[in-house]
Amino acid sequence: MERLRATPRLPAGQGRIEAIDLARGVAIALMILSHAVSGLLGIRQVPDWGMVPVHLLTKFSSSLFIMVFGIALAVAFLPRTRAPDWPRRRLRLMLRGLEVLFWYKVLTVVEMLPRYPPEDILDTLLYQRFPIWVEILGFYAIALLWLPWVLPLWRRMPLWSRLTSPLAIALLAGWLERHFAFWGIEPLKAILVEDAGHYAWGQLSRLPLVMVGLLIGEAVLRCYWQPAPRRRLVLGLAGVGATLLLGFVAVSLPALDEALVAVAWNVGKHPPELPFMLFSLGGALVILALCLLGGERGAAALAPITTIGSDALKAFVFHIVVIFLGFRFLLEAWQVYAYPQVLGIGLALILATAGWIALTRWIREHG
Repeated sequence: MERLRATPRLPAGQGRIEAIDLARGVAIALMILSHAVSGLLGIRQVPDWGMVPVHLLTKFSSSLFIMVFGIALAVAFLPRTRAPDWPRRRLRLMLRGLEVLFWYKVLTVVEMLPRYPPEDILDTLLYQRFPIWVEILGFYAIALLWLPWVLPLWRRMPLWSRLTSPLAIALLAGWLERHFAFWGIEPLKAILVEDAGHYAWGQLSRLPLVMVGLLIGEAVLRCYWQPAPRRRLVLGLAGVGATLLLGFVAVSLPALDEALVAVAWNVGKHPPELPFMLFSLGGALVILALCLLGGERGAAALAPITTIGSDALKAFVFHIVVIFLGFRFLLEAWQVYAYPQVLGIGLALILATAGWIALTRWIREHG
């Protein structure tokens, strides 16, 4: 009982954890592959063998990406919330949010430019509607403007409340999405808890994933540099992930094949539904466990993926510009290529993104 009432005891970080960069890089690489297919061909043109298993596996991306966001906040900032320079660090996070917001708006124009008239683009910039492929940046931008104010509160919360908060927030967000109209303002509802008519990531509906990431980040701070505790953490994450995947199988039987196809088609992604989240979060936890198990050696072995994860914003900007400004707008390459070709473009774009980040980093260091 005493441990359940304890607040976090967080050691200071011992440097950048490249395994976290690797996990973030895996999430972005899966996202790039998904965006290349949906952005150049369209989901309806994907053959059955592409939907399951190829496109199905990309569903781990969103949960992994948001969860690693929480882990990174815990590792890099949570131990500093009681430090005298916390206001400066909080401001830094908020300025990063404004930077992400800027690129979200720029990439909204890039995404919509090939197919939409100016008035629709303007409506989207003014939050009357939402883009699809770049909307995740909108979630991060808003989250970075308010989460820094909440981190000190999280640091003061006892363990029992930190463990129960993700479930409580998920239930609250689900209830609000189903029963509260937000005064008829659909964009506000979409931003906070998501709305079936808009492709948006809700701040409250996705907050539980950030909280899970914060909890894992606390454990990473305590365990990562010690072999035995790290193995226990890896086994725990893999076990929880496998349990969630088995839960997905249990709620899907006897129509498991249809459930897998439905997840591949994004059924239950916006707003989040139980089967989709069991599958997505379960797979994300297993991937995270493997990345932590591999540690720095695994990150070095998969250097291009780790490089992508080390600069997520640059990776996101680069692949969206290539797909929508390069291929769709300049080359008019919408539904020009067959699925295997688009899949190859996606894989090549992952390597190109890593190369672009490495090149710009080298130029900055030697400029």
